[in-house]
Amino acid sequence: MRQKLGLIAGGGSLPVEIAQHCERSGRALFVVRLKGFAGGDLSEYAGAEVGLAELGKCLKALKRAGCRSICLAGNVARPDFTSLVPDLRGLMLLPKVIAAARKGDDALLRLLVAEFEKEGFEVEGAHEVMEDLTLPEGPLGAHMADEAALADAMRALEVARAIGRLDIGQAAVVAQGLVLAVEAQEGTDAMLARVTDLPAHLKGRPGAGAGVLAKAPKPIQETRVDLPTIGLATVQGVARAGLAGIVGEAGRLLVLDREATTALADELGVFILGVEADSR
Repeated sequence: MRQKLGLIAGGGSLPVEIAQHCERSGRALFVVRLKGFAGGDLSEYAGAEVGLAELGKCLKALKRAGCRSICLAGNVARPDFTSLVPDLRGLMLLPKVIAAARKGDDALLRLLVAEFEKEGFEVEGAHEVMEDLTLPEGPLGAHMADEAALADAMRALEVARAIGRLDIGQAAVVAQGLVLAVEAQEGTDAMLARVTDLPAHLKGRPGAGAGVLAKAPKPIQETRVDLPTIGLATVQGVARAGLAGIVGEAGRLLVLDREATTALADELGVFILGVEADSR
């Protein structure tokens, strides 16, 4: 029997999927719901609600519940640090958090992971808790990438990896060999909305897509807490933007609501492709 899991939950469907998986598999679970981020679907599980800077309260709740492993999952927007209300432990860590945040998201996440490990917790990635969460190699769904789309996919992955090396973002869009957009702090959905507003001759159109969205983890990334993800909103955004498909590294891209996401991609004519992970 795997040890009890403390799920530190932000927004979106990923924490819900993990909680449901633990319930189905019989794994003991305790959910720390982050105020302002975690959804109401998680309120039915044993747990506690904790503010973003209440590190001491979070640690005490996890230890009191008997958790030895934790998983950080879900969306958490970068806060206005001046508006945080920390407890004593959070206050002690706050200067380091602000300094790490200035270096980029990955530095910040690594600091947080290290704090939990110092307290004796094992940190599990969402893909380690649920082994079937990641994109497999090859096509996922009914649609295949043609030769032009494959060329765009490889170029888009190259660009996504390049901005990842600079800790800028995880995603890029390429159509007909042209870089149409790269992701920064706005997130993938907002980036796709920008692509939607570009002139039609630069890309395809809904129902006749051209161009590819690529998502790839940053080379320096702490993959246990921040693997790139796609889901229903991603597929809708890709189709709306007039793109042909999505590409990611097999085993290094989370597919949320996999069955529904694949079905929607099939319905909208969007391909989803997993390629071999970059070993560099």
